[in-house]
Amino acid sequence: MNNETYLDFCFIRKSAGHFQSEINCLLQELFEGKQLNWYLEEKKEDGSDIVIAEVKGMSSWTSEEETFAYLDTKGTAQFWEYLQGYQLHIYPAKGCGNCGSH
Repeated sequence: MNNETYLDFCFIRKSAGHFQSEINCLLQELFEGKQLNWYLEEKKEDGSDIVIAEVKGMSSWTSEEETFAYLDTKGTAQFWEYLQGYQLHIYPAKGCGNCGSH
């Protein structure tokens, strides 16, 4: 059963340009085959590139812990190097208690 999934990430690195496209590629690899979409916002501040990623959609993860375990296993070294903050929210689908029983 798919669950509502909301993930927020903050990625930061020393300014080098094209950070948004690099993060987009990282997320494409990380979430390949998942029913997730993301919106990226890039900022530059004090010599740093910053990308805020808002990821949402449906996933088979049933908890934040399960999601983090997936990220821990699938996240590349670059993903973890750039990641400076995150929020994970998984809202399990509500079962249909009396579905099919008439």
